[in-house]
Amino acid sequence: MSLDFSGAPPLPGPVFFDRRELMQILSVYGRLVAAAEARDYALADGRDAAEFAVFRRSGDAPAWRIEKRPALQARQGQWAVFGEGGQVLKRGRDLGQVLRVFDGRRFTVID
Repeated sequence: MSLDFSGAPPLPGPVFFDRRELMQILSVYGRLVAAAEARDYALADGRDAAEFAVFRRSGDAPAWRIEKRPALQARQGQWAVFGEGGQVLKRGRDLGQVLRVFDGRRFTVID
């Protein structure tokens, strides 16, 4: 094992969802599929954030994106749900609380 005395902080590893988080997200996704509001999903991981994208139809832009960004945990909260246009629908520190944005609401664009 080598020690680094350069003073640089260690590089963060890739961010991804743990099993409990993924089960909560997939539960919400299952309800969206049952309500015929979603048909496909995609997972993405990165150095700064992990993302679960929900699609209405395959090949479209994501209707919703659930993002985990641990660097924001102390400030705004590491969890966020984004809508189709990139607007933040809900943000917070607790995944269950953030996912409540999907409970009992239909999402429509208001002019």
